[in-house]
Amino acid sequence: MYGHQGKILHVDLSSGKIWKEDIPEDWRKLYVGSRGINARLLWDYCKDPDITWDDPRNIIIYAPGAVTGTTAPCSGRTSVTTVGCTTGLYLKSNTGGHWGAELKFAGYDHLVVHGESKKPVYINIVDDKVEILDGKDLWGKDIIETDAWLKKRHGEDSKGLYIGPAGENLVRAASIQCSLYHAAGRGGGAAVMGKKKLKAIQVKGTKPVKVKEPKKFAQVAEEMRENLRKDSGAIGLHEHGTAGSLAGVNELHAFPGKNWQTGYTPNVYPITGQALTEKGYLKRRVACFGCTIGCHRYSTIDEGENAGIASGGPEYETFGALGNGPGIIDTEGVLILNELCNRVGLDTITAGTVTQWAIESYLRGVLTKEDTNGMDLDWGKLEETRRTVEAIAKREGKLGQLLGDGLKIATKKVGQDSYKWAIINAKGLEQSNVETRSAKAYALAFAVNPRGNDHLMTETFAEFGASPESVELIEKITGDGKWASPHFTEYRAEIVRWHEDCYEITEALGFCVFTSTAAFGINPDNMARIYEAATGIPMTEERIMETGRRVVTLEKAFNVTRGATREHDNLPWRLMNEGAASGPLKGEMNDQEEMDQMLDRYYTLHEWDLKTSWPTRKTLEMLGLKDVADYLGKIGKLPK
Repeated sequence: MYGHQGKILHVDLSSGKIWKEDIPEDWRKLYVGSRGINARLLWDYCKDPDITWDDPRNIIIYAPGAVTGTTAPCSGRTSVTTVGCTTGLYLKSNTGGHWGAELKFAGYDHLVVHGESKKPVYINIVDDKVEILDGKDLWGKDIIETDAWLKKRHGEDSKGLYIGPAGENLVRAASIQCSLYHAAGRGGGAAVMGKKKLKAIQVKGTKPVKVKEPKKFAQVAEEMRENLRKDSGAIGLHEHGTAGSLAGVNELHAFPGKNWQTGYTPNVYPITGQALTEKGYLKRRVACFGCTIGCHRYSTIDEGENAGIASGGPEYETFGALGNGPGIIDTEGVLILNELCNRVGLDTITAGTVTQWAIESYLRGVLTKEDTNGMDLDWGKLEETRRTVEAIAKREGKLGQLLGDGLKIATKKVGQDSYKWAIINAKGLEQSNVETRSAKAYALAFAVNPRGNDHLMTETFAEFGASPESVELIEKITGDGKWASPHFTEYRAEIVRWHEDCYEITEALGFCVFTSTAAFGINPDNMARIYEAATGIPMTEERIMETGRRVVTLEKAFNVTRGATREHDNLPWRLMNEGAASGPLKGEMNDQEEMDQMLDRYYTLHEWDLKTSWPTRKTLEMLGLKDVADYLGKIGKLPK
């Protein structure tokens, strides 16, 4: 087989059974790979709504992209799919690094983990040899310690994917750490691993990934590299990383602070990508497998009382959630918090967001010192913020137990209208740091995101019109470049729909989404051509975008089995009812009337039911998902 290795590896931790199966040929045409085939596998095994995240019947799937392991640029990404513990709905998370390419080299496109072990274990894969090994000596170790132990035992050239203490403690913000400093961070996939007592997956492979038409493949890959070399967004990502745009976003009064009560922070410089570089904390730029951009950072503190702190990043979102959010406008302070999260395996976005909610709840008198483990919480207190994050990872004291379950559960326990300042929507995932009150395509994208309100399912960065490439793309989607402004509501549904499909196929192939939806050197046309050259499967831009639409609809259908309706496609109460704090759009909100207009158009473009938001039988059958329609009809979840 070409492009794909052609194999799905299954490991059942309950029975110890290990088996392999061929990828069905029609799946390669209908779903392409990685995220797409993962969604199909999750549907097939877990569509029964009684299968919850902590049920042994829940599976967790790891899959590098269809062209991962080749010379395609920036193609080292891996999708992880399961029933999520934060929302109880569909969860797809995605990570970079080198683990995914190593799984391909071992001969597998997908690893599906079933069941639940009675004791800590890890999986070791060396080509055709697959073992479930005793993990008792690893349980309790942090990510750095786990990585060192496994490399000592299995070789420095093996690649690992791990959970830390947060995952072991079933913290719903626990992240899966990959290749040490990369993370499948959002939604709590590590808690699913923790419930299965699966500490790590170590991989070493020696099998090449073959392509059908090497010359054509090389030509398209070089075209992609050249496009990225010229792209203004890619240049900025290399120079200062994702945090390079932070100061500009702050000037727009769109950088959330103090639990989204502020949008602008004076002297924000210490928590920017520029500060990491210019103040000497940045030691090197780090690239994932095959990457030509190198947007990741490796930063250290070399002097003073914090000397020795070292970690990947921080990224834009970490500077937001653990810096600006709790008021830690201090480079070293965020580096300390970032390293802590990386070590314990904790999503920095959720860790910061639940901490901000706790601070505001304490200041409002809703939480007491008894609830906060005796701490006097307030904005700008580094030590209290650090102790809060540590308590979450350990589920330590009342505060750790409360925040360890995430805000969806915490607000119900606390009551007293605390949901009004919890930055979650009806699905329950803590929102990433995009000011949706002033970015309307993002607002819609966040609301309809099947895993919850964040940017990592549909990145609509082009709506800002921040580069010539952005304006050109918006013109392609809408017919006029004038719509490349975040303040319009017109054509937002069209922008979101296009980005959904593009984002999905980008991940299905294993490309980094920065290359297609933040920079624009990789696009549906050249992705279709490189997939055809890799696999020999005929593919056009229109056809590959249709595979994106098919997968997005399948993911939606999965949530429908769990009771999701139109009412779940919304934004946090604060953003829907309280205006932006400052700036040119002071007082602007994501009000319901505005959201309903965008949702109506979005569902119409999808050909989903306007009242329920559910896919119709006609739409499902048109996309080749008749069996999905039949099941939804059987459980009474098809529109009348």
